[in-house]
Amino acid sequence: MTISSVLRTKDKIGYGLGDMASALVWQTATLFLAYFYTDVFGLPAAIMGTMFLVVRVVDAFVDPCIGALVDRTQTRHGRFRPWLLWFAIPFGVSCLITFYVPDVGPTAKIAYACVTYTLLSLIYSAINVPYCAMPGALTMDPRERHSLQSWRFGLSFIGGLIVTVIALPLVSHLGQGNVQKGYFYAMSLMGLLGIILFFICFFMTRERYSPRNDTSGSMLTDLKLLAGNSQWRIVFVFNILLLTAVVTRGSATMYYVNYVLLRPDLVFAFIVSGMVASLSGALLSERLLGKFDRVRAYQWTIISFVIFGALIFFLPPTQIWLIFGLNIVFSFIQNLTTPLQWTMFSDVVDYEEHRSGRRLDGLVFSTALFAIKFGLALGGAVVGWVLGMMHYIPGQEMQSPQVLTTINALFTLIPCVLFIAMVVLLSIYKLNSRLVDSIARELASKREARTEAGQTSPAFHSATQE
Repeated sequence: MTISSVLRTKDKIGYGLGDMASALVWQTATLFLAYFYTDVFGLPAAIMGTMFLVVRVVDAFVDPCIGALVDRTQTRHGRFRPWLLWFAIPFGVSCLITFYVPDVGPTAKIAYACVTYTLLSLIYSAINVPYCAMPGALTMDPRERHSLQSWRFGLSFIGGLIVTVIALPLVSHLGQGNVQKGYFYAMSLMGLLGIILFFICFFMTRERYSPRNDTSGSMLTDLKLLAGNSQWRIVFVFNILLLTAVVTRGSATMYYVNYVLLRPDLVFAFIVSGMVASLSGALLSERLLGKFDRVRAYQWTIISFVIFGALIFFLPPTQIWLIFGLNIVFSFIQNLTTPLQWTMFSDVVDYEEHRSGRRLDGLVFSTALFAIKFGLALGGAVVGWVLGMMHYIPGQEMQSPQVLTTINALFTLIPCVLFIAMVVLLSIYKLNSRLVDSIARELASKREARTEAGQTSPAFHSATQE
């Protein structure tokens, strides 16, 4: 039986623009938010780290609730796309108020930061849980999903590149010497652009295969079902490790360039070169890795970029251009795997349908975001806590040798240890290319059999043309 469901380039670009919208905010958060909170907003590093952890962990528990609501949504536009329409504007607004610095006392400032950061995270969940779950409704073909994710992350990295290229110049230009106002005005523009891109994503995509609403079970029942899924458990832990590593490295980047390399003038070039390499890796992922078994390809790719990442730790700061080169290679290879990371979630959805007969797109992707947010929180907290313990002094040009070594490790060795732990997890992950294709064909066969018998699948049906 065929599982072919070829997407047009227009479909892939339309879907990818949604993640470009998210990247305008979350790339900023990854690269600048820790620095913004300590050096612009005025939060102590340890408090910032604790806030990252507490807010994101609390917020993450909301994600499964949103996933359960998504699984029970049914509109004429489908199950996932309406959420983009409903939450695009709130997402843009929450972005700009997060980067506003109120003229209040220290305690009120901490409260404001916690409230606005929590709001941003909650709205991010409301728009990104359904967005991330959409691929299963756009195509049934595993290879097409890989291609879809390549386009998605290619455009996402373009969004991140836009942030990297224009954010700091915008802050300087719009702030006219006032860094606090500069951040607020710059992020207002980012939020507006994000709103527009989410609307475009809505209008350029169509849910071809829209799962029926299934309200026969509770969210708790579905969670118990997932908890019994060994492959979901592996992917869940895998993504906590991945995001902790990525955010630790990303959050340490500005500290590394400013204080270890002592080249604040190169922050822009360092980040942009890494972003261009990341963009290239994401776009070429399906071409370079698509013909190999996805699990083995993922393992060997991780081992490759870990070697380049760890080498940077041992290089003296004077070897700036060699460090630049290694960072570019690291970024390119690491982001070859990003589309694979997200196809794993779609594979788990198919595996659960094959295993239990229930298709839980929303819940699987909401728990994926739970894992990602926990990793984001842990990564941000690690940077804040470790710098606090090492007595990092914001704005001081010459930091102590202990602080410099710590920043270097946060940028290199600590993330690499977590990446190696991911390789170990992949050794027990069984949803390789052959099994995933087999499951997809079996599911397609069952659906075709129901169609031929004049029935509509209780879990899956062709979406109504708009």
